[in-house]
Amino acid sequence: MALTRWRELDAAAVLQSISEYAKQDAAFQPRKNIATTRWHASVGGIDFELLCTGAQFLDTHSNHGGGGAVDLVMHLMRVGFKDAAAILQAKGL
Repeated sequence: MALTRWRELDAAAVLQSISEYAKQDAAFQPRKNIATTRWHASVGGIDFELLCTGAQFLDTHSNHGGGGAVDLVMHLMRVGFKDAAAILQAKGL
């Protein structure tokens, strides 16, 4: 089922797929989990700074986090569940 797969997708990969611009901060040094990466992205004309660790994400500006592709799309694109699912399907994720 798509929902199960979306829960496990890498947040950084989803971010790159849905954003107009996404760049990993190569100078970022994670403090807790060495798998964490920091990204600067623009989605819908809004700039974000996100920490991504596997399927988990944290928007450092709003201190909002979550897990899974649906949560990430809902947060970044300010849409509901159905619209987020449609966006993920349209992107082939």
